[in-house]
Amino acid sequence: MDKQKLNKEVLDILKKHKVGTLSTVVDNKPHSRYMTFFNDELMLYTPTNKNTHKAEEIGENPNVHILLGYEGEGFGDEYIEFEGKASISEDQRLKEKIWNDQMKNWFEGPNDPDYIVLAIKPNKIRLMNSGQESPQTLEV
Repeated sequence: MDKQKLNKEVLDILKKHKVGTLSTVVDNKPHSRYMTFFNDELMLYTPTNKNTHKAEEIGENPNVHILLGYEGEGFGDEYIEFEGKASISEDQRLKEKIWNDQMKNWFEGPNDPDYIVLAIKPNKIRLMNSGQESPQTLEV
């Protein structure tokens, strides 16, 4: 599959699927949890509290792995494996851009001082179960 088509398929999954697993590294072992993701092209963003373990873990080791797209319908579901480096952002424009009212369960609003955004820049994205030779790898 050519790079342009692979990029489109990856973006289609990112647009359609917002909940996935975020794995950080703790004592050289993976530590996973479900998160909600927002994307701007291939960049991923997820809101969190600055006082969480994941923020501390990313401060110590920014390498992360994300799974997005699997629907549980069967063995043929397309999904992506997303490897990247995470950074912590307190950029107010970004916080406002991804803010939605569901976040009120955790934060007072987009100006809450505990509200931060994890910005994840991809290194490599693998498209799995695409019906083609699987996996297809998009090097970024």
